[in-house]
Amino acid sequence: MRIAMVVALSAAVAGCVSSPVDYGSSLSRQDSKWASPECQQARKAASDYAAREKEHPGWGFGVLLGPYSMGMVAAVKEHEQQQRRLLARQMHLQCSSQPLPKDLDFDPAIYAPKKAKYP
Repeated sequence: MRIAMVVALSAAVAGCVSSPVDYGSSLSRQDSKWASPECQQARKAASDYAAREKEHPGWGFGVLLGPYSMGMVAAVKEHEQQQRRLLARQMHLQCSSQPLPKDLDFDPAIYAPKKAKYP
């Protein structure tokens, strides 16, 4: 039990992705794309996501539900990290003329919902 908890926690910490709002503030405001409507929309989407992310209970809620909920909490955290990466990637594409950084250079389809195959 403890091993599963340690593995879930270390996986969550190892894969942490910074907030898209923080990533957006690191981009150059001198870039010609920064003032575009697409960039403004991407920045608004990132700030809306950050506000929604602060509303949910987080890790403490999982601890209150017991040891079996840790998997559920880890899955939620993984989904949040995926959303942060997608938003940061979208913000970079909309707000910067620079090439994508290595950590954001991925196929966004890998995070798309998988089609379930039922017998």
